[in-house]
Amino acid sequence: MHLPFWLTTALLFPVLLYQGKRARRTTPRLPEGQGSPSGQYGEGQPHLRLLVVGESTAASVGVATHDQGLASQLALQLHERTGQVISWHTFGVNGIRLAQLNQTLAGMELPEADLVLLSMGVNDTTGFTPRYRFRRQLLALRDTLAPDYPGPLYLLSVPPMHLFTALPAPLRHIMGWRARQLNRVYEQLARQMPSGFQYLSYPAITDTSLLASDGYHPGGSGYRAIAEALNHSNEMKKLGSAR
Repeated sequence: MHLPFWLTTALLFPVLLYQGKRARRTTPRLPEGQGSPSGQYGEGQPHLRLLVVGESTAASVGVATHDQGLASQLALQLHERTGQVISWHTFGVNGIRLAQLNQTLAGMELPEADLVLLSMGVNDTTGFTPRYRFRRQLLALRDTLAPDYPGPLYLLSVPPMHLFTALPAPLRHIMGWRARQLNRVYEQLARQMPSGFQYLSYPAITDTSLLASDGYHPGGSGYRAIAEALNHSNEMKKLGSAR
């Protein structure tokens, strides 16, 4: 138990409850992206098949179509950097938490992939999922994916919610504190089980012009910025030349 966090949260609970309800009431709820959830850059057999699963960012919330979203933009960046054929597929559900995602994926036939990236954490942050449960669910997800995807699961860092200007203070600071705790679970798993997990971080979006109209999700330029940062990470550079 992280006692300082829970004590602070308990003391501020009436304020946090009010601010949380007001934020849900006043923040526009944007739809998920439309169109095909898959595509390819380049012709012929893919050199790398990319699959992104998770919550609203995997569902391309903030843009009109999936080809403007994270999976497509990352595949495009990889294609342009390496000159290789890169295919992509995305599956996300707006508002989903990790336990629900596990259940959903366990009952699905997912596409073939060489690289699986998980974009999660915001809803488990706002839902106060305990860290031990979050870790256990990550291990369960890895087991679910293992028969089809023997490589590591790439964990995209939990967004820095203390920078979400759509949330008022002190709510955004408490959410940011909690997001950092869950993000450390990612980092610990990647250190302890590198064959099962890899951690991918990217710079926080501080330029509001990169956000969608809700001031919460990335817009088209935001997804491109995230994809560019991931494309230049050491882990992606290795992947681009390894296959």
